[in-house]
Amino acid sequence: MRTHRFHSRATLWNLATGAFVVLLAGCQDSPEAADLVLTGGKVVTMAAGQPEAEAIAVSGYRIVAVGSEDEIQKYIGPDTEVIDLRGGLAIPGFIEGHGHWMGLGNAQMILDLTVAENWNDIVAMVGEAAARARPGEWITGRGWHQEKWNEVPTPNVDGVPLHAGLSMVSPNNPVNLTHASGHASFANSAALEAAGIGAGTADPPGGTILRDARGNATGLLRETAQRLVGAAISRSEESMTAEELRARAVQQVELAGQDALSKGVTSFHDAGSSFATIDFLRELDEADELPVRLYVMVRRESNEAMDEKLPDYRIIADGNGHLTVRSIKRQIDGALGSHGAWLLEPYVDLRRGEGDAGLVLETVEDITRTAEIAIKHGFQLNTHAIGARANREVLDIYEKVFATATDATDLRWRIEHAQHIHPDDVPRFAELGVIAAMQGIHATSDGPWIDQRLGKERARVQSYLWRTLIDSGVTITNGTDVPVEDIDPLASYYATVSRMMRTGERLTPEERMTRMEALASYTINGAYAAFEEDTKGSLEPGKLADITVLSRDILTIPEAEILDTDVLYTIVGGEVRFRR
Repeated sequence: MRTHRFHSRATLWNLATGAFVVLLAGCQDSPEAADLVLTGGKVVTMAAGQPEAEAIAVSGYRIVAVGSEDEIQKYIGPDTEVIDLRGGLAIPGFIEGHGHWMGLGNAQMILDLTVAENWNDIVAMVGEAAARARPGEWITGRGWHQEKWNEVPTPNVDGVPLHAGLSMVSPNNPVNLTHASGHASFANSAALEAAGIGAGTADPPGGTILRDARGNATGLLRETAQRLVGAAISRSEESMTAEELRARAVQQVELAGQDALSKGVTSFHDAGSSFATIDFLRELDEADELPVRLYVMVRRESNEAMDEKLPDYRIIADGNGHLTVRSIKRQIDGALGSHGAWLLEPYVDLRRGEGDAGLVLETVEDITRTAEIAIKHGFQLNTHAIGARANREVLDIYEKVFATATDATDLRWRIEHAQHIHPDDVPRFAELGVIAAMQGIHATSDGPWIDQRLGKERARVQSYLWRTLIDSGVTITNGTDVPVEDIDPLASYYATVSRMMRTGERLTPEERMTRMEALASYTINGAYAAFEEDTKGSLEPGKLADITVLSRDILTIPEAEILDTDVLYTIVGGEVRFRR
């Protein structure tokens, strides 16, 4: 069983001297045999001093040597496992820079609506599920996106259908279908009734109950309005025993791990989890049952609770530990697709009034208080901001709090997503040292309809400004926001370097990253954004042996072939946890 503790000066010294001993061992003529050797391929290290190599030696959970075939040959003993890469590419393990860990597992236990081509497909899927379900049993799913359907449903409001057809096929079962973005959901009549949503129900702060011309709820719930149905689902689960709830959570972790490892992900930034979920994850970590390394952000806890409990929940992974907790997640606005992103100007396709510029989910005042608490307890603050107004407001909050925290250094606070930024605010990221935690796949997934929301010129100068941010000196991380998108880093990497949309057109191609920049965004930058660049993110002696092996060299092959690349091996702490 592992114990977790703060890195004291003594601990840091022991780690440093341990790494020094490892380096000395690597210089001896006859080093001890390694546990694992990777050979027969190309190694891209992401380390400045030795950018490329041919082989890697691993002992325990750390890398002991990186070098040529001949140099690593001496680490092979009778008990060494030798993996012939057969020309494959070994890179630092992919770091998912922003996802939802338990949501990834849960998404594989409910209806997968990403496969639906239109609303009729979704109604059919729900009808089949209702035929199998017990009366009163909730039917849930995720992944629909009206902008990706091959036809507009009729009738509709804002391009989204009314619940009548869905309610007809599921009269005895409440249904809740979450939008691909997670920022809206669709409910049938039984779910609306269970949630107490009727003609007189007011919109909650930061949310919208979409209504038809007669004032009746259509079934679409934007942003915080989803919580009304969420509360009804929670009430339905009150009959489940603690053992049943835990078994379900364990299954979610196992499913999330299988998916992540099969895609080459070795570390995952979870955005974020409650104290109760962190307690559960800590139990799994202490029992060595976390499949990948988790960097967890505290989420959905009050400022009062965080001020009291954060010191007890600060966890810095020691040795081969898989759990770190040292950051907080807040969310100031919603998503562009659901018209919830907070903009500086109104949406061009939703002008019902001069104030139609998005939604504020969590107030500036409340997030400012969180920022003060984060500074007080030495926690990183990571705030969801998608719209240009949201990004500006978060930068304002950070600047204000930084100015009062004169003794705080190396904060590395982040803005999660940072999708649409006014050009005047781009330099402020670098000036304040704010990390842009972006997702490459979002740009090409959203690209075909961004102009509809923002207008062509505003989209051109504000949307997904990767090149502009990098040239301004900003650190960018990469990811998928899974389960919003598939966790596949190769798809997101391809989107980052190509900006190729499903339409066959490129979204503002001048904002592309180079392939090496994109790889950095998925490796060493992700480690830096979690204060872990000394232990992961590059392949160097003394660092954790977190390695992903790909079937092709994504740095040099023709662009179109990147998506044909397979993950051959995923290695976490020297243990091969996935083999194709």
